[in-house]
Amino acid sequence: MAAVLTPPAPSTAAGPRAVSRPPWGGWRSRWPLLPLVATVLLPALPHGASGGGGPADVASGVAVLVCVGRLLYLRWRPLSATAALVLGLPVVGFALATVTAADPAAALPGLVRYLQVFVLVPIAVCLLLRDAHGFRIVAGSLVVLAVVQGVTGVHQYVTGTGASYMGEDIRAVGTFGPSDIMGMATVVAYGLLAAAACALRTPRNAPAWLRPCAAVLAVALIVPLTLSFSRGVWIATAAAVLVVLALTGRRQALTSLAVLGAAGVVVVGGFGIGSEMIADRAASVTRVTSTPDRSVSDRYAMWSAAGAMWRERPAAGVGLKGFPAHRDGHASIGLSSGSDTAGAGQEFRRQALLSPHNMYLLVLSEQGLIGLTALLGSWAAILAGAVRRLCVARSRGHVAVDCGLAAVALMTWQSVNFLYADIGGPTTVLSGVVLGLAAWWALSGPDRVSAA
Repeated sequence: MAAVLTPPAPSTAAGPRAVSRPPWGGWRSRWPLLPLVATVLLPALPHGASGGGGPADVASGVAVLVCVGRLLYLRWRPLSATAALVLGLPVVGFALATVTAADPAAALPGLVRYLQVFVLVPIAVCLLLRDAHGFRIVAGSLVVLAVVQGVTGVHQYVTGTGASYMGEDIRAVGTFGPSDIMGMATVVAYGLLAAAACALRTPRNAPAWLRPCAAVLAVALIVPLTLSFSRGVWIATAAAVLVVLALTGRRQALTSLAVLGAAGVVVVGGFGIGSEMIADRAASVTRVTSTPDRSVSDRYAMWSAAGAMWRERPAAGVGLKGFPAHRDGHASIGLSSGSDTAGAGQEFRRQALLSPHNMYLLVLSEQGLIGLTALLGSWAAILAGAVRRLCVARSRGHVAVDCGLAAVALMTWQSVNFLYADIGGPTTVLSGVVLGLAAWWALSGPDRVSAA
């Protein structure tokens, strides 16, 4: 009888670490990331401006449900006490502002939205990301979204099919339309920062082409970002890039700044892409007292109204979703009735100004000092933790420094951009994903973050 040959049993002497895992594959074990990837990519789909939940919001809900299911049935380890405190702290302000609102029922949709964006989605991201590879997959999705929207925006500028700006249909808005002019600029900035982080510190096991490709994409995305004519996004992106470059070392920072400067000269000066309009747009930020831009004067008028609401109810604010109802009673007479939007396939429309376009003032007016303190405390803890862990990772030669750079860049961008914008539109849910990425890097256990 022939002997039956059986393969030798695998040795367990080396422990579980001896089993190699393909760094850029393994989608069978990463299927829980699919709802997160869908949440990132689906805002690109044209969505009505009715204010209801879009496809990306549905995908984020699926991600939360997947997370809950895995916690219940697979007995996953929940968040650490520190992470639960930091991510759950804003709930205090949300709940108090809802209960103390003049019409709590009208404030409930705001409570649901705030919980989704600033609590549930970040927690789901933290729990569904198993290691640095999962982080890179979600960050890569941000780059893909940015490239699609950036190409669309440049095409709109070249063909004159964008949103109306200074009498011409040249403003790059991507698929978001003129009713959400910050949408394309936001996703392009996310992708630019994620690509820049990968170019500055490429993962060790990455293909050789990844670093130059990431660098080219980061520089190329400057073009649609510029053509968005979004001043707040420009400022936030510049601040985030400078912070990240400062954390990479002096030599690399100087080299990167030289490359970015050269790219800016070529794009704006060499090709003349909107140079006169860009210069005028940038200068309009400071023209507040002498011939200010209408959008600038309206923004400052709404900021003043938000401050007046807070002074009226300093502790808990006027309640979630309360700013539009109290705006006219606190705004100056110089505030216009709305902003004009047109182009990109949309007829002329007057869009009401229903928020102060400053997240911090919106929270202060609707949630008071209690809500603002809770929210700022949470975000400050995430940003400080992300920077601290990045510095430690650099000093120890960590293999996931690219994740730390991306987390710090995205969190810095979000913190600065909220000085000129607030939540609203189909890209709102992406703010939750960004907060989740930063929180995962800052608050997750060292075993999860250190996985290459």
